[in-house]
Amino acid sequence: MIRYDNIIRESTLGLIAVGALSLSVHAADTKSDDNRPNILFILSDDHTSQAWGIYGGILADYAHNPNIRRLAAEGTVLDNCFCTNSLSAPSRASMLTGMYSHENGLYTLADTLDTSLPTFATVLHDAGYATALMGKWHLKSQPQGFDKYSVFYDQGEYRDPTMIDSSDPWPGDRNFGERVRGFSTDIVTDRAIEWIKEQNGSKPFLMCCHFKATHEPYDYPIRMAGLYEGVTFPEPHNLMDFGPETNGRSFKGQTLEELSRRWTEASKDPDKWWCRYPGLPFSVYGLHPAVARRQAYQKLIKDYMRCGATIDDNIGRLLDTLDDLGIADNTIVIYVSDQGYFLGEHGFFDKRMFYEEAARMPFVIRYPGKIKAGARNSDLILNIDFAPMLCEFAGTKMPSGQGRSFVGNLRGETPSDWRKEFYYRYWTTHVERPSHMAVRTDRYKLIFYYGARLGMTDCEDITYTPSWDLYDLSKDPYEDHNVYGEKEYAPVVKDLKKTMLRLRKEAGDTDMASPEMEKIMSEYYW
Repeated sequence: MIRYDNIIRESTLGLIAVGALSLSVHAADTKSDDNRPNILFILSDDHTSQAWGIYGGILADYAHNPNIRRLAAEGTVLDNCFCTNSLSAPSRASMLTGMYSHENGLYTLADTLDTSLPTFATVLHDAGYATALMGKWHLKSQPQGFDKYSVFYDQGEYRDPTMIDSSDPWPGDRNFGERVRGFSTDIVTDRAIEWIKEQNGSKPFLMCCHFKATHEPYDYPIRMAGLYEGVTFPEPHNLMDFGPETNGRSFKGQTLEELSRRWTEASKDPDKWWCRYPGLPFSVYGLHPAVARRQAYQKLIKDYMRCGATIDDNIGRLLDTLDDLGIADNTIVIYVSDQGYFLGEHGFFDKRMFYEEAARMPFVIRYPGKIKAGARNSDLILNIDFAPMLCEFAGTKMPSGQGRSFVGNLRGETPSDWRKEFYYRYWTTHVERPSHMAVRTDRYKLIFYYGARLGMTDCEDITYTPSWDLYDLSKDPYEDHNVYGEKEYAPVVKDLKKTMLRLRKEAGDTDMASPEMEKIMSEYYW
């Protein structure tokens, strides 16, 4: 077990923390007849379940996560929460709108969220909530439904990020805003706390606190540099999966060798690289491929876990603020990541693919007295369910959307007709990660890699022969063996293909306007 009592905060953060406890305005001081809950929605980027500690796994004993564990002990953890498109901007759009990508129009990282679409922020704002957004937005169009926002330009930077305030003209694609000195995760928390303290309790609030962490380049503040010093992390059992020939999968994937290449190139001239990686220089020159991969894995995990520990620190600051203001009992606190991430499993990093590590969204929610403390829920929950759930807790409804509120599920009253399977689609296509659609049940996962661009943005024009993967999650939870072509699974494949067509139709994702996709379906689906 790792000891963390040797972690020393920078003096600047210490001053910030002291300031946060000097509460000039207490939200509880002004009484109101409005008993609707406040909502603190904390969202991180790529902070995968393997690194949360509360989901078990080989990293559980290494995770510096006292505040995530606190939320889990005081709230409910979702064990089967998934995104419907494992990519940051599309997943965030689905969370906000309660719609699949083909309904909200945000398919890839290069798309823009339509400002006319209702989101849980616009609905709660119209219902009388004070609303604010701090941190990562990443949806290109101007945030709607917020009384105040202070967001990163584009994806944001870890150190001294550019912040665009709601009082500024919306810059479009221009790098315009205020350069704020400090570490981004701390800065976002500072601004969230400041705004929460300004609320006088006359009406409930929605605070969306969105971190850049743990997105690549997995940076961390100086106070975390000593964390995991001298530690050798355990490896996933399939770290040495070097290609499709290993498990029969239908795609190459983005491997740790690519991350090594990026670190090596950035080491030559950090000022010319697109991001600032910590811990450079790095080189695996001349090493055996297996040794080189292990070196890359150890660096990734140390950087990533330090980055995640910084999130946990700041979750603690937010929870302390609610306690100090006396509003914790009537505040819903949610911590969730926009999708998962590969941490060496199958030799991968990044996300996008419909493997469990990438598609699963770690999620914990606390609402004292209203949902059970220390509970786990195993129902299939999707990111399109978040908006209707938040609106129901706030006493209102989403006017449109495809998701379904899971308030009853959280109270231990799962509806008898709750979903038993769900549909997934990743629209971006590249050589190593082709576009695909999929269906997942409690036991099986069937994936159809069609690999066509279909007019999408941010894609490559590739030549790819459509193919299939099937995984039996009860026998193969780590998806090490594609059983699609095995005779004993033929009836399962047939049923799942029918299920996928049904779910596509129910979701309204029919590709009726795409002759290319119709041709692919007719030639390769059955």
